[in-house]
Amino acid sequence: MKQAPPLSRAPAPLPRRDFLKGCAGGLGALLLPPALAADTAAAGARERTPARIVIVGAGAAGLTCASLLARRLEGARITLVDARQAHYYQPGYTLVAGGIKPAGYPVSTTREHVPAGVEWVAEAAAEIDPEARHVTTRAGRILPYDFLIVACGLELDYAAIDGMDEARIGQDGLGSIYHSPEKASATWALLSRFADTGGVGVFLRPGTEMKCAGAPLKYAFITDDHLRRRGLRGKAELIYNANNKVLFSVPIVSEKVRMLFEDRGIEVHYDRILTAIDPGRRIATFSTPDGPAQLGYDFINVIPPMRAPGLVRQSPLPWREGPYAADGWIQVDPHSLRHVRYPEIFAVGDVAGVPKGKTAASVKWQAPVAVDHLVAALRGTESPLSYDGYTSCPLITRLGRAMLVEFDYRNNLVPSFPGVVAPLEELWVTWVMKTMALKPTYISMLHGHV
Repeated sequence: MKQAPPLSRAPAPLPRRDFLKGCAGGLGALLLPPALAADTAAAGARERTPARIVIVGAGAAGLTCASLLARRLEGARITLVDARQAHYYQPGYTLVAGGIKPAGYPVSTTREHVPAGVEWVAEAAAEIDPEARHVTTRAGRILPYDFLIVACGLELDYAAIDGMDEARIGQDGLGSIYHSPEKASATWALLSRFADTGGVGVFLRPGTEMKCAGAPLKYAFITDDHLRRRGLRGKAELIYNANNKVLFSVPIVSEKVRMLFEDRGIEVHYDRILTAIDPGRRIATFSTPDGPAQLGYDFINVIPPMRAPGLVRQSPLPWREGPYAADGWIQVDPHSLRHVRYPEIFAVGDVAGVPKGKTAASVKWQAPVAVDHLVAALRGTESPLSYDGYTSCPLITRLGRAMLVEFDYRNNLVPSFPGVVAPLEELWVTWVMKTMALKPTYISMLHGHV
């Protein structure tokens, strides 16, 4: 692997009081791309239309799109379809599983985020028929649309791991930070016990696309730091299993993480994908180019394969060939998020079949683009906005320090705070962003303040 170029040193950070003030009052505006900010400001006049717009999914992407459309349209019938009563701030799961935030930290309700003027159908969508242009719910309700936004996230496929039992997460050394706030909290209890005893800790990522690919890495770093703080790092062996030949899809970030892992004594195995687990014996089995390999563990953080929900996979919307076909990701233009075969359909968030963008920060950039293209279609015009693949990962590298990793489709680093937050440097200010500032920004995004 080639050595990364020398990294520049970070400038002196802002005084803590000034930085925290900026986080509380203006972080959302700072994170907003200038082109989108200008468009939002220019969109003061609401477009009158009788259009029927259905949004499938009331997660981060669906709620943000609903709020933006409610602000920009007058007379439209906007319907949000999702049975979930609880809303989860999923970037908070790692903080819960790391003992940094309580179990209730990521939890709110869907109702409190549904914008005025938007109808919420609290039922699960069962079928999307793009030819008939309607969505059918599990209760049998048929919802016709003129435009459809699919924002139903992804599916955690624990069943693809032989022997995996979700009910046992939190027992027998079996952790998983992605499952739910409750299981993230149970995983923290396991990690805390492991940090008190030592042993073998196993970490991994799946062979599929996944949301927030930095989460498995940061959890390995968090585990390392807890062991060090309790004076037991010498009694623990930490092993990270990469699904391919790199640790991160962006080469310079991968090399930085490799160097940090080497410095912290975290062993790396490449080309390993978890295929089976025996919680009773505490043995994990991985596929490798040389055949199956087994690892015994005292603690393991299981990240399951991730796929588009069955609702999407069983529809005509996914890619038919290429790298996104097998797991059912929706075939959209990567820059407009518009379906390539059904122009009245958009996909935003995790379910979109694009090279980057499965993070909450990506939704902040994707949603205004998709909504602007939809509104332009109502006007009979073209939108100039384009999503460039912006993805952000505040990568915790130890308690109290993190790197702000931001990049685009071309793997270019695209820092939002040049001169303040240096990319790939372990900084206190980035830790504050992750643990204090990003959740308020996220909630603001749900309400259309992008």
